[in-house]
Amino acid sequence: MSRAGVILTSKREREKAASWCMGAPAGTYVEFRESKRSSDQNARMWAMLTEVARQVEWHGVRLTADDWKLIFMDALNQEMRLVPNINGTGFINLGRSSSRLSKSEMSDLIELIFKFGAERGVEFADDKKDAA
Repeated sequence: MSRAGVILTSKREREKAASWCMGAPAGTYVEFRESKRSSDQNARMWAMLTEVARQVEWHGVRLTADDWKLIFMDALNQEMRLVPNINGTGFINLGRSSSRLSKSEMSDLIELIFKFGAERGVEFADDKKDAA
């Protein structure tokens, strides 16, 4: 088996993972991760980023939702690494993609965006629904 994965939802899946570990050859790499973010979390993040982009001017500049995502990922300490591009005319972000965040990391990111927006008077669409 070159690559395998199992979601630990029951005793049976845990036993399967344990048996794979017991039978794996020396030097096999095993990784345990939390489940990835949900579609609902992703949709909420992009809706919030869009509202921030629409309502907040950052140091005299209007940023896109994609720009804001990089700013918030950096604030969440999700390694925004920059290297010069091939032409030497700019930089490339090698940072971590939000698609690899766990559910709890995504919750932290959404909370960070909400806090930032609240401090700057951003009205989020969900807030408007709650007030109605």
